[in-house]
Amino acid sequence: MNRTLLFIALVLLATPAVAHSPPSLRLLFIGNSLTYSNDLPGVVEALGAANGVAVTTQSKTKADFGLQDHWADKRTRAAVAAGGWDYVVMQQGPSSLPANQANLRKWTQRWAKPIRAGGAQPALLMVWPSTSRLRAFPAVDQAYSDAAVAAEAVLLPAGRAWWSAWQLQPGPALYSSDGFHPDPTGTLLAALVVYAGLTGVLPAELPGELPVGNSQLSIDDDLERVLLQAAATALASTPAVDPN
Repeated sequence: MNRTLLFIALVLLATPAVAHSPPSLRLLFIGNSLTYSNDLPGVVEALGAANGVAVTTQSKTKADFGLQDHWADKRTRAAVAAGGWDYVVMQQGPSSLPANQANLRKWTQRWAKPIRAGGAQPALLMVWPSTSRLRAFPAVDQAYSDAAVAAEAVLLPAGRAWWSAWQLQPGPALYSSDGFHPDPTGTLLAALVVYAGLTGVLPAELPGELPVGNSQLSIDDDLERVLLQAAATALASTPAVDPN
């Protein structure tokens, strides 16, 4: 592993507001199949367990749902209002087209108010376009970045980390066979971005095996290097939001 490059990225990631991992973290996920495929929240819990952080998660996810759809869902609204969360992690589709960018920005801002009223901080999980629209990666990045700024939410740039991973050797596939949903490695990289983005600390190493969905994902040295470096690069380019 290129420890020097990883160390530089970690220095860029670190902020005075968050210097050490918290002892525990309670997260509510609001999203769709890009979150529940391979149980991304469960993988975040597993990363926490491997690094001494007790992560507790709950999910309100439905296929093809956007944030506007969740706003109309009483169960999602009730989960946010109940409080007890440190962060509420929101996610919808790629939202690369202008109308969808505006929709993402509007509903991220709309959700931010009840999230804060419930005592949590809003976070936005940036996803990725399908393999048939890879040229939309910059537009997806812009859509989620703008929405996070508008809502003063923490940006969790998983899609940006995917792009960074492909610049490394060997570059993992990340997509499942349908060309849109993540494979286990793609979910692990997204979960790593969520974990490090919300704790402020990227793990120095990954376990040799980690539960991802219904299987155990084996992580060799090459894959560990790619995932940690991609996550660090993506997070280092994201301005930190002080939750205070």
